Amino acid sequence: MKMGKEHTVFLALGSNLGDKQKNMLTACEEIEERIGTIVSLSAFYITKPEGFVSENLFVNAVCEVSSIVSAEDLFLLTKHIEEEMGRRQKSENGVYQDRIIDIDILMIDDLIINTPEWTIPHPRLHTRDFVLAPFNEIAPHVVHPVFKKTISELYAEWMRSQSHETSDRYVRDTDY
Repeated sequence: MKMGKEHTVFLALGSNLGDKQKNMLTACEEIEERIGTIVSLSAFYITKPEGFVSENLFVNAVCEVSSIVSAEDLFLLTKHIEEEMGRRQKSENGVYQDRIIDIDILMIDDLIINTPEWTIPHPRLHTRDFVLAPFNEIAPHVVHPVFKKTISELYAEWMRSQSHETSDRYVRDTDY
């Protein structure tokens, strides 16, 4: 494993199977053990699935991690954590599925990586309210290295682009 300079990493976490909150906390423990120190963790957002149909609601969050792990190893470590927690595959025939845990790398410092295997910053970060809302909560002033806009600006743009009916994506705690 390559170690080097300290990086600021933002990860999106999601779970919609089993004890979702426990899955999220277990993922955070594994991140701290293998990747680095969690500097900030958003609230847990309860959302309806996006991109596929499921009866299972999601718990989503974003965390900021201080890490000396290389970008390449970060990618491998997040996949190992997912697999060890029971994650099998992201999709079947291109269709998303329910998952015990999902860990997506949103940003690593101001790196821009575009390979067939992965893209950093996450290519759909700016289109997902279940990522933008918690990201904006913990790091509104972070600048997206491609768009050159803050997370707060991207979130505001996303909100303006939606109808006023977006609140049906989020679920009250009492509905969970």
